[in-house]
Amino acid sequence: MRTFTIIWFGQLVSTISSYMTEFALILWAWHLTGSATPLALVGFFSQLPRISITFIAGIIVDRFNRKFLMILGDTIAVLATGAIALLFLTDHLQLWHLYVTSAVTGSFSQLQQLAYSTSITLIVPEQHYTRANSIGSMVHYGSAIVAPALAGVLYPKIGLLGLLLIDGITFVVAIATLLSIQIPRIHTNDDLQPSDSIWKQLGFGFHFIWSNPGLRALLITTALFWFAHDLGGAVYDPMILARTEGNATILGSTASAAGIGGVTGALIISVWGGPKHRIDGMLFGFMGAGISKTVFGLGRSPLVWLPAQFCSSLNFPLLGSSETAIWMMKVSPALQGRVFAANSLVIQAVSASALLIAGLLADQAFEPALEKGGSLTPLFSSTIGAGTGTGTALLYIMTSISLILIGLGGFLLPTLRRIEQN
Repeated sequence: MRTFTIIWFGQLVSTISSYMTEFALILWAWHLTGSATPLALVGFFSQLPRISITFIAGIIVDRFNRKFLMILGDTIAVLATGAIALLFLTDHLQLWHLYVTSAVTGSFSQLQQLAYSTSITLIVPEQHYTRANSIGSMVHYGSAIVAPALAGVLYPKIGLLGLLLIDGITFVVAIATLLSIQIPRIHTNDDLQPSDSIWKQLGFGFHFIWSNPGLRALLITTALFWFAHDLGGAVYDPMILARTEGNATILGSTASAAGIGGVTGALIISVWGGPKHRIDGMLFGFMGAGISKTVFGLGRSPLVWLPAQFCSSLNFPLLGSSETAIWMMKVSPALQGRVFAANSLVIQAVSASALLIAGLLADQAFEPALEKGGSLTPLFSSTIGAGTGTGTALLYIMTSISLILIGLGGFLLPTLRRIEQN
């Protein structure tokens, strides 16, 4: 676990700084536009190129040095951060620049993440797969706790430019930690060779998943979950900002509550080791997240939002580490690049489609319908209120209820329930 811990530390330091920059850029974009659509489009343009790169990422990860690929991802992120800093310094930064840099970093981030996830089975014993993935999730949730608080203190003093500079320095730290460790090389032993047609190599991961009923059911179920989750997630920031008149403190507080919940969940899984039946952990996590998010959407103040967000994030280390451990257990290391890439491609595609339509649904359909005098106001005003942000809240609630239904549906699929037995 020593090598894994070194990589984890470098990524934690870098991610905290990146989240600080992201928090500041969200505020900058909201104050510039006051609309949900531009914020959702930043996420969309980050996801879109991931779909294209994932077509070949699996082949690259299975054929090339995974340590080098992770270093490459961090290097591109440093260059993108530098570009934003230069544009801001010269008063040329515009919203579309964020779309471009999100697209570039999203492409290489996908390659880096795939290299990282397929390296875990090479440096961590199988009995610790769930634990390692849970510890890995602390990078995200720990950053969500620290980053908003630090950004809130530092932003008034050093501004966006100062935060971008810190971001660049911490990426160098991440690269240095990767240079200090060794990741074992693997030798492919499958039927595909480099001389095989590109289409055969590209289709290998999909064929592998689709020919295995359990993995096929797992992919479909998780794709449905992440579509509903990301559709709601894309309007999360605009919903809070709209219902609090752009209050950055409340937005930061909910982000911190999410981080505390996620770290708490990750610590529990790290000590516990996860459930014996990992599929149960995933499906219960789906439902737990859905219930908490539904309460969050119904809330109208931090008194509801903070505990609901804590409870929601508490479930994600459980569901995420359980799902990933199943994939690691069912797919040999030599094939993981292409199989994990195929899984990721489907998830990225449904996520991108959710991000693309989320802003339009919120701004053009749900918000007008729940304005004072809107068509849906008589039905929902007594429950979630009326006025700015209420329509977005209704969309968020609907996606949250969908998460509960998807979890329940998974328990009714015998093929999925027996996936660890095959």
